[in-house]
Amino acid sequence: MKQPPLTIPTTIDVPATAKRLCKNGTPIYIIDCPEYEVVRVSFVFHAGTITQKHPFTASATANMLAEGSKELTSQQIAEKLDYYGSYFDINIDRDYSYITFCSLAKFFPQTAEVIEQIILHPTFPESEVATYCNKRSQQLSIERRKVETRAREHFAKAIFGENHPYGISYPESEYANLTRNHLEEHYKERYTAQNCMVVCSGHIYPNILEEIVSITEQLPSTGLLYSQPIPPFESCHEKMIQHDGAVQSSIRMGRLLFSRTHEDFIPMQVLSTVLGGYFGSRLMQNLRERSGFTYGVFSAMVNFQHTGYLAIATQVGTEVTQEALNQIAHEIEILRNNPIPEDELNLVKNIMAGEMMRILDGPFGIADVTTENILCGFDNSHINDNLQRIRNTTSEELLALAQKYLCTDDMVTVVVGDFNA
Repeated sequence: MKQPPLTIPTTIDVPATAKRLCKNGTPIYIIDCPEYEVVRVSFVFHAGTITQKHPFTASATANMLAEGSKELTSQQIAEKLDYYGSYFDINIDRDYSYITFCSLAKFFPQTAEVIEQIILHPTFPESEVATYCNKRSQQLSIERRKVETRAREHFAKAIFGENHPYGISYPESEYANLTRNHLEEHYKERYTAQNCMVVCSGHIYPNILEEIVSITEQLPSTGLLYSQPIPPFESCHEKMIQHDGAVQSSIRMGRLLFSRTHEDFIPMQVLSTVLGGYFGSRLMQNLRERSGFTYGVFSAMVNFQHTGYLAIATQVGTEVTQEALNQIAHEIEILRNNPIPEDELNLVKNIMAGEMMRILDGPFGIADVTTENILCGFDNSHINDNLQRIRNTTSEELLALAQKYLCTDDMVTVVVGDFNA
């Protein structure tokens, strides 16, 4: 039996995205996939952590939206969504908050009644706020006993600056100072028409679209578009954080680079994939397969609204921490001094193309990619532009990028572990 021929796509077909502008100025992007009898609606607000005035306000506001409204208690909201097989998800990052609802198309009118209460009429009950703050304070305290949590927080401080909005972290004791008034203020300022866009996908029947428009047009136009200037970044190149009793060290390495809009972002994604972006990557082959230092290691390009960075992360035994750092530096130096073999580069290109196709297989994945493209100022033609950019990347180009961007002197290294063990 012969292996079927391997075909690498030159294009990826995705449904067209329509745009409707509401009376209050909020755009709605519609990805109609009539073969799927489901609907997903995402309300994306420019209400991430960089917009908050008080510690933990942004995440608390987003997570408390469904904890009570003018007409429904938190229990009633949960029961109504569960009865119709619907659900919602909250995600918040440095720049944006994403409030996403999923429903069968036939039950969307009933789900829309709950969506309206969550998005437009949250009440942030005092008792629920107190319970939330107490619970999250305890969870954060427990999480910070882990070396990987501390490494992630200290890496953000090291790469952006201790007090930069992208890098700052707060003690869990600040939850005790968080009040219902802080949440209401953040909601009124950020959950507005000017700071919102809506992306819906699935089988968007006309009546479903009108339900979405009706909810969206009720968003108030009183809020101001967030336009706070971003302070300069202040990276430091090394932080070694003592964590008594740790049997493993958590390593974070990387450097500040640029956002997805930069011309080198896609080829740097290719280079990052070669380094540590898949199971057979160079770092995985070295640290896991040959050295036995770790179960896993990865590298990735991370995108924010105002910048982006390269990150390498792993956990290794305390006794091999320095050797693991040496081996990571060794693999980076190889990339800076030797062209990537064509067979390895072609494998990585195929993996990246396959991953794009996997993500775009269905209306929900298409909606996620569409949202990211819109936030970066692109339309969905950028999907095939990216695919073509990946296919056209050469070993010579990647060698030049490695020499330009992977200089040892520019790298930030953070290690959290027990250095006295």
